[in-house]
Amino acid sequence: MAKAAHGKAATLAIRLSQALTYLLGSIAAGVIVLQLWFLISIASWAALDPGSTTFMRNERWRLCGVNVWSCGISHDWVDYCKISKAAKRAIIAAEDSGFVNHDGFEADAIRQAWEKNQRRGKTVSGGSTITQQLAKNLFLTGERSYVRKGQEFMIAAMLELLLSKERILEIYLNSVEWGEGIFGIEAAARHYYRIPAARLGVEQAARLAAALPAPKCFDQRKYCKKIRIDFESRAGTILARMNAVEIPD
Repeated sequence: MAKAAHGKAATLAIRLSQALTYLLGSIAAGVIVLQLWFLISIASWAALDPGSTTFMRNERWRLCGVNVWSCGISHDWVDYCKISKAAKRAIIAAEDSGFVNHDGFEADAIRQAWEKNQRRGKTVSGGSTITQQLAKNLFLTGERSYVRKGQEFMIAAMLELLLSKERILEIYLNSVEWGEGIFGIEAAARHYYRIPAARLGVEQAARLAAALPAPKCFDQRKYCKKIRIDFESRAGTILARMNAVEIPD
């Protein structure tokens, strides 16, 4: 009787081990397939423009629900050469002054974000570069976790490996949010100033760059309840930094 019970227990343990091995193998295979999909998508964007991003699609769903075909968002792709240099300088000055020189990551910014998160006891800052922000917008959700941050790092590395700095900035400028349902520099320039992105001046560009930490609040006051940003002061700081940054050109 004891031998039979022991044999059953051993058989059960073997089956559980096999099931766990199969489960872990399936998860690993799924992760690998997902990374390959990211890689192939990014490689295709060396020649093709991404139609939309995960963030755009989520925002369209938030605004429109199932009525996505008759309720759209404002987004017009514009080539890099048709975006004013002032806009490029302003965005880099505001979001990532070392963009041209780093490999997608800024160690100091990551360390500072880690220390801030430890003080707060939760993830409140990511220390993201433009490349990392693009990685998040293209593929990921807005949740704050170290797992998502790890995936963001991997996608950012793929972007830096497969695309030029000019192309990364071009896609970023064409996909970043600038207000409720407003995506990309062309839509932003026309929404706020009634001009194309090619004609944005330095002050206009600085103000648009100042909006990026809270674009919905910049666009509509109803989104400003929990936000404390002096957009005018921030724009002035960006304006003072613009000539010091380098842009890919």
